[in-house]
This record gives sequence, C-alpha cells and structure tokens, in this order.
Amino acid sequence: MTDNTANNIKVPETPSCFDKATIGGQAVLEGVMMRGKTAWAVAARDEQGEIHCEEHPLKNAADRHKWMKWSVIRGIVALGSSLALGTKALAISARIAGFEEEEEGTERAEGEERESAMTGGVIAGSIVMGIALAVFIFVLLPAFVTQLVMGPAQENTLLWNTFDGLMRIAIFFAYVYAISRIPDIRRVFRYHGAEHKVISAVENGDPLTVESARKYSNLHTRCGTAFLIMVMALAILVFSLVPVNAMVTAWGITNTFAVLGIRIVSRLLLLPLVAGLAYEVTVKWASKNTHLAIVKIIMWPGLQMQRLTTGEPDDDMIEVAIVAAKCVLEADKAVAATSSA
Repeated sequence: MTDNTANNIKVPETPSCFDKATIGGQAVLEGVMMRGKTAWAVAARDEQGEIHCEEHPLKNAADRHKWMKWSVIRGIVALGSSLALGTKALAISARIAGFEEEEEGTERAEGEERESAMTGGVIAGSIVMGIALAVFIFVLLPAFVTQLVMGPAQENTLLWNTFDGLMRIAIFFAYVYAISRIPDIRRVFRYHGAEHKVISAVENGDPLTVESARKYSNLHTRCGTAFLIMVMALAILVFSLVPVNAMVTAWGITNTFAVLGIRIVSRLLLLPLVAGLAYEVTVKWASKNTHLAIVKIIMWPGLQMQRLTTGEPDDDMIEVAIVAAKCVLEADKAVAATSSA
C-alpha cells in the first residue's frame, strides 16, 4: 500500500497492453477510486485540500481459477469483487477526507491486524445489509405491487413480468432522484462525472490533464448505472422464460401467495445469471462496439439514467480523478515491465 500526494505522481504512458475493460472506477467521499489491471487506488482530498492517493494491489481470484473467466460467470465474479472493493474504497476515502478520526497516540502499523479484522467485518456487514435492502426494494416490493395491480401471474405471464420490470425501473428512478436531491450525494455524483471524464481521456490516449479530460461527457457506457438498467431490462426476459406456471401446476400448488413466493424465490436464484448476462452486454460487447447503431439504441436508457447519477465536476474534482488514474496506470505499467523483463 502506498500513499502519495498529487505532486509526487508522474504522468505515465498508457500501457501497450491496455484494454478499455481493464480500467474502471467509482466516486467516493471527496474523491475517486480507480481500478486497473493489477492495482486499485483511492484519491481524495484531506481537510486541508491536499490530494492523497492510496494504492493497493488488485487480488483477482479469476487469475487462480480459470472457470471464473468463463462468459457470464466472469460477470458474477466481477460484480462481487466490485461490491467489496467499492466498500473498502469508501472507508479509505472517509479516512482521508477526515470523516473518520484515528485514535490519538496510536500508530496505524501497530494496530494494523486488529484494524484489518474490524474493517473486514464492517465491510462484510455493509455488503450483506446493502444486498438485503436492494432485494427488498427491487425484487420483493415490485412483485407485491404487481400482484396487487395485475392479479396472479398465471393469467398472462409476459404482461405480468413486463409490468413488474417497469415497476422495478420506476422504483429505481424514484430512489436515485430522491437521493440526488441530497447535497452531499450530489457532490459524490459530481465526482462520478469526473471519474467518467478521466476514464474517457485514458481510453482515447489523451494526456491526463484537466483540460483534456474536461471535454468529455459525464456519461459512459460501462457505468454501473447503465449496468443496473441492463440488469432490470434483461430480468424481464429471463424471468418470463421461467416455467413457474407449469411448475406450480405439476406440484398442485393453488394458493396465490405460495405461487408468488415461488416466483420471487426463482427470481432471487436467477439474479446472478441476469447480472452475468448484463455484464457480457455492457462491458464485453457494448463498450467495444459503441459505434454501432444497435449499441446506441440498447444503451440509451442506461446513459440517460446517468444524467441523474453524474454531475458536472469542477477542475478540483477532475484533478482528483486524474491522480487516481495515474496511480493505477503507473502500477500496471510497472507490472507489465517486470513481466516482459
């Protein structure tokens, strides 16, 4: 782990083995997290306005297990890794920005093992609670509302699933709109815009300067917002293919709530599959074929949703995102040089 200020970080060249899909990021508190091929880094401003960048090696389980790189499965693995990494990044940015105070008179190295264990527990708990809340809001709630409005799904499965999917998207839109009204969240969304601009500059081989990054859009094909919209859209199709009606008929189940319960359970079991398919569409296909008209049509809803989850950043925010990008590019370049030596 390294911690540097902006003045200590050189501008690296983009590695010759660079692939667009190997750089991604996330807005955090007063900063940006960037993930490269071999490392990830969090850059944020402290209370004095100085930028600090904390870099960590990227531990990729897929490098040890080839089956984790299979199509669809790699998307599930990437999603789980992103959730864990994102939570760690938020904790680091909170510490740098001064939202969390360290105990006086205690060196970080002395309590590193205890801190690591505590942080791991907090991260695991946060992920579990976040997933549980997301399941309730975006799976259980839409299903119950659809049941009340449309009645049992057995009468018209496709129409029921379509209404349920649209209800899920509407709830997501309302949720994002509501939190975007909160000033602190809105500031994080502006860092989100800075992250997108800098990633676009890197992908296009531009020098990492505020001027070169500013010209790019706040919107990006591989954004998590676009990914979530794709998950919700694909869920309508995948859930409609599950023969729940045939299953409950074969099992002799007639209770309306029991049938709804089976439908909800089947959806929970299929969510990883839907996420894996969405990853293949947004990351592995769409991001590499942005020039195609069909890609522009398919990705349009997700890109428009980003108008809520991103904001126009100021130069200071773009500078922070640039520092994070420099950290991971330098790390990737160093590893590539070592490997070729």
